Amino acid sequence: MMDILFYSAQAYDINYFNQANQQGSHRFRFLDAPLNEDNTALIKEEQAICIFVNDKADATVIHILQEKGVKLIALRCAGFNNVDLKAAASAGIKVVRVPAYSPHAVAEHAVTLLLALNRKIYKSYNRVRDGNFTLNGLEGFDLFGKTIGVIGTGNIGAVFCRIMQGFGCKVYAHDIYEQPALQEAGVEYVSMATVFSKADVISLHCPLLESTRHIVNAHTIATMKPGVVLINTSRGGLIDTKAVVEALKNGHIGALGIDVYEQEEHLFFQNFSGSIIQDDVLSRLTTFPNVVVTAHQGFFTKEALTQIAEVTLNNIRSYEKGEDLLNEVK
Repeated sequence: MMDILFYSAQAYDINYFNQANQQGSHRFRFLDAPLNEDNTALIKEEQAICIFVNDKADATVIHILQEKGVKLIALRCAGFNNVDLKAAASAGIKVVRVPAYSPHAVAEHAVTLLLALNRKIYKSYNRVRDGNFTLNGLEGFDLFGKTIGVIGTGNIGAVFCRIMQGFGCKVYAHDIYEQPALQEAGVEYVSMATVFSKADVISLHCPLLESTRHIVNAHTIATMKPGVVLINTSRGGLIDTKAVVEALKNGHIGALGIDVYEQEEHLFFQNFSGSIIQDDVLSRLTTFPNVVVTAHQGFFTKEALTQIAEVTLNNIRSYEKGEDLLNEVK
């Protein structure tokens, strides 16, 4: 039986992981504090820690984890950009993740952002609540026949492609790994430059790597169609947010829907409703009438949360038994 320390644990984490551990195969300790250099002091005898997207496992933290006897970092998410993999390998610490929990959850949330922006649902909702039933300013466009650009066609991106095809859209995609099944379904793989220049709507579904950081920047935005709709449900660092703000101000970007944000680790999953937000860039973003920001909730469905808990515990169980780690990140 392995002791596991959870960082950044929310009420729903506690609920779903306890449900998945009904047989008592593991002992849990949950902390709402994030993993960082200071909070490594909270580790007791645990050999495994379970972390989420905004926990920081850089080289300094990894070194402390090694000294404390931690042998396994279990990510309860797909992304791993917050873990220094080289430092972990040098320290002999294994890293596992949940590569696919519910791709439908995130893909459907991306579509939700697109539809809400296009048809001004948030504006209409507020108007009607105030007794205002006018339609001025609520004009949208038919998705049918539009060109959709998708960067990244892994599990989530592939689902998004198929949903958009269901709307009657032409789908251009870019990925270093092209999926024959998508090609057979009519998705056309093109260069990233072509996606940016041809698409009416661009949706990001690729991981955050050094090669993908700020792929949306002042230069690439300039190559996009005027009025382009940009959706990001992947990682905030894919977008140079300041450049996007400028493009929103001059009208080159017609609408922006994001579920992730570059500096979200200081904000998301916390309640600041009684405070002054100190992030000037995010504060500026929320003033635009054509921007919708959600707080990293794309994954947040019953199906996804159940799968995350089960796969995470299976990863830990495989490590305990000395089995091959199918979801190891190297």
